[in-house]
Amino acid sequence: MHRPIGILLLLWPTLWALLVASGGAPDGYTLFAFVAGTVLMRAAGCAINDYADRHIDLHVERTRDRPLTCGLIEPWEALAVFSVLAVVAALLVIPFNGLTWLLALVAAFLAASYPFTKRFLALPQAYLGIAFGFGIPMAFAAVLGEVPSTAWAMLAANVFWALAYDTEYAMVDRDDDLRIGIRTAAITFGRFDVAAVMVCYGAALGLLALAGWLEGFGVFYTLGLAAAALVATYHYTLIRDRSREGCFRAFNHNTWFGAAVFAGILLEYLVP
Repeated sequence: MHRPIGILLLLWPTLWALLVASGGAPDGYTLFAFVAGTVLMRAAGCAINDYADRHIDLHVERTRDRPLTCGLIEPWEALAVFSVLAVVAALLVIPFNGLTWLLALVAAFLAASYPFTKRFLALPQAYLGIAFGFGIPMAFAAVLGEVPSTAWAMLAANVFWALAYDTEYAMVDRDDDLRIGIRTAAITFGRFDVAAVMVCYGAALGLLALAGWLEGFGVFYTLGLAAAALVATYHYTLIRDRSREGCFRAFNHNTWFGAAVFAGILLEYLVP
């Protein structure tokens, strides 16, 4: 909770989907369930990620003081925390339909398996984008009982957005990751990392534009995407020299990309 960026990067796409699926007016319980579920599953994801990386984190400057890595808690405690948080999150889904339950199971699998993908996937950040964006099809399923084309366009956009921001994050740890032999997008993209980040931002914006076209959105959504594009452009100025500080600042600043898109959607429904 004291480092909310992970929660926000999960929450923004979920809120995009809830607004679109409900025509700008999600009911109280649905909004509560998805916000609370996002917080719980982000926390669960942290626990399972730290469990999976407990031997790796010891060799990374930024993560060697995590409580599991430095011995403040035991591995079984991390697994217990993950299990309890996932069960509580699952209870929030009970009032929804069967499709939402099914998608919730998929979301739980994605959250539990993502930390292990760094061992074999060249672009684990793409898998993260699916995991972090799975609140999108769940939200549409909960509200509409189906997952329309708009939802898949938004999920695809989230995959590219996650590739952008998590590559920025991976650029912070690149030297350590190369030394210990794990895979990240920053390593896969190599000297084209900055260009790849910007291409991913562009692809995310293009897919979000497609989602807006499918929904018949107009000027306010377009302005929201334009603001998000300005945020991405600012990130280029932070990451172009590949400094650890600049890349980490860019990663943390991504909440404003998500907020800009959210504002555009919200204004489409609020302004006649």
